[in-house]
Amino acid sequence: MAELGRLLKESWSLVDDQQEKMAAYFYARLFTLDPRLRDLFPVQMDVQRARLLGAIVTAVQTLEDPNRFADYLSELGRDHRKFSVVPDHYETVGRSLIEALRTYGADEWTLEYDQAWRDAYDVIARTMIAAATADQGPAYWYANVLSHERRGLDTAVFTCRPVEPLPYRAGQYVSVECGYQPRAWRAYSMANAPRDDLTMEFHVKALGAGWVSGALVRRLRPGDLIRLAAPMGSMVLDRGSPRDIVCVAGGTGLAPLKAIIDDLATTGRTRRVHLFFGARTRDDLYDLPALTELAERHPWLTVVPTVSHDAGYEGETGLVTEALTRYGPWNDHDFYVCGSPAMVAATRRTLTQLQVPAMRVRHDVFGQDY
Repeated sequence: MAELGRLLKESWSLVDDQQEKMAAYFYARLFTLDPRLRDLFPVQMDVQRARLLGAIVTAVQTLEDPNRFADYLSELGRDHRKFSVVPDHYETVGRSLIEALRTYGADEWTLEYDQAWRDAYDVIARTMIAAATADQGPAYWYANVLSHERRGLDTAVFTCRPVEPLPYRAGQYVSVECGYQPRAWRAYSMANAPRDDLTMEFHVKALGAGWVSGALVRRLRPGDLIRLAAPMGSMVLDRGSPRDIVCVAGGTGLAPLKAIIDDLATTGRTRRVHLFFGARTRDDLYDLPALTELAERHPWLTVVPTVSHDAGYEGETGLVTEALTRYGPWNDHDFYVCGSPAMVAATRRTLTQLQVPAMRVRHDVFGQDY
């Protein structure tokens, strides 16, 4: 397995700087081999290309950790049921992927690399197919939008209720599709622990030309019907740990951390929680009133809002990682981190400098149209 991992990483380095071109080639080849597959994908393909390569890189990175590798691919297999994927599609995808890698690996691509990717993809496909086949739940859930509130120009908080129960754990996320962008699915975290009334809260920020996030912020209305895919993600509460908790949120990365806090509140907590909520300006602290109310109800919760680009702000200023270092010590806490890729990476570096063991840090990343 170690040798396979070495070959995959070594060969990926040949194409890493050509991901966009390789993805375009992959999809062109895929739709040539089976034109019917085009109907499974959204009209706008730019984000979809990045998601494909992201999934490949993640799978390769987890290969040396068998449990994580199997868990990730099983979730991916169940999630792909929403696309009406059948086992025969995996063969076509595999052929297209190998051809794309071979084409952009060019003269440096070897038969050894080719076989390594064939072997790896065979394991990936079999694991995903097995998980999808064994899943007894629906491929997706319909949900009614109950409320929708704009929080500034580019952020919204909405609640919905699935028509049938959708089981998940606080800290997980689901893919969402709305009628304003058919067949375009994007992942968003639930901002609450599971409730008896089945309602789910989502926080969405419209990022640039994000097709789905823009529709969910600017066009979604109460009464609309959306679709939710199977829950994914492993950033869930470690119930066996006795340690106090630190949550570090950037922007709408707050959502899963708020769900974890909600989980602690509803199941009987015995641990103190510090929540560091970072944003650019005070106006970007879109959920601060709700967090303040939450802290007033629960004395074990401390909320530390932080802004990085607001000179007149009277609270904590600077990057959220800088605010984090002004508190502590943190070497005997569990950490949950969610935000943009840059924010998560910076937080992990800071925690390393603060000598927090990596095994105590769970994180999730947002930033592709979330």
